[in-house]
Amino acid sequence: MRPLVSLLLRYRVAVTLAVAVTACVLLVPGFASATTAGLALDRAASVGLLAAGLTVLLISGKIDLSGGAVFALAGIVAVQLQPQIGILPGALVATAVGMAAGALNGALVIWARINSLVATLATMLMFRAMAHLITESQPVSGIDIMFALEISRTIGGIFTLRGILFLCLIVVLHIWLTRTVAGRNVFATGSNAAAARASGIREQRVHFGAFVFASGLAGLAGILQSLSVNTGSPTFGADLTILAITATVVGGTLIEGGRGSALGTLGGVAVIAVLTTGMEFSSVPAYVQQIVIGVILLMIVALDRTIGFGPRRHRPGPGAAVGAGAALRKNKEEETQ
Repeated sequence: MRPLVSLLLRYRVAVTLAVAVTACVLLVPGFASATTAGLALDRAASVGLLAAGLTVLLISGKIDLSGGAVFALAGIVAVQLQPQIGILPGALVATAVGMAAGALNGALVIWARINSLVATLATMLMFRAMAHLITESQPVSGIDIMFALEISRTIGGIFTLRGILFLCLIVVLHIWLTRTVAGRNVFATGSNAAAARASGIREQRVHFGAFVFASGLAGLAGILQSLSVNTGSPTFGADLTILAITATVVGGTLIEGGRGSALGTLGGVAVIAVLTTGMEFSSVPAYVQQIVIGVILLMIVALDRTIGFGPRRHRPGPGAAVGAGAALRKNKEEETQ
């Protein structure tokens, strides 16, 4: 019995997803259909793009609360620039805006030495205010509704453009985190910044890149959302950051840093998408949905803290230990001379 419990707890994300899907199929009429799957995947894509960026950032030991505001701001820029420079150039400029927001977050945290929670809380307010300022708190419309319909078209009745993009990103991110030196450096930085620094890893560069990556994906998600509905709005993405953080943590990423995975985030996003879609099909009020999501988050975090199962914290590789040991030996030699 004990090994079974340990196994269930270790793979709690998969178990939670299986339970959620089973419950929705049994309790929600019409849930088990290709149309519902397509809706859930499209819903998951926006949350998932933010969650993918947050996965890297949280693993490195930092957090970003401004993703939802960047989502709205980049979408507005993409739509507002359409009459002047066209749809695709406007989208490229908006992507650059998202990355610039990440660069600002990174600069505040790394060089101004402001705690990432405080810094991104401040920029969240600033970016949201900018979105209201440039639109006068009104939605703005694009120039081509047919383009919006085209990028919203489903392939095989399930996959939309942003759904495909999200799934491809998860695969690439998984390979990058697990198979490349740069990916392992992110884990090493989040696990033990001092040891990573001693082994020659430029932790500031890792953190800065993670902030730019996270905000860039938030901006891309906002652009795809605004293009798909041919509208930009300062209210878009209001609850998106909370959902993305929840999905990332449910997927096994540790807020303190040093642990996480792209595939785990995929599972966490799927859990959130299945539950919210099922509850909306059942006409469950939004505030009740938030209570359910909050309870699930607390349960997952409580299991992680009290039982300690799940993916282990990634430890710096042999190079980190060797580098740290060499630095200590050098210090001792200098003290004896």
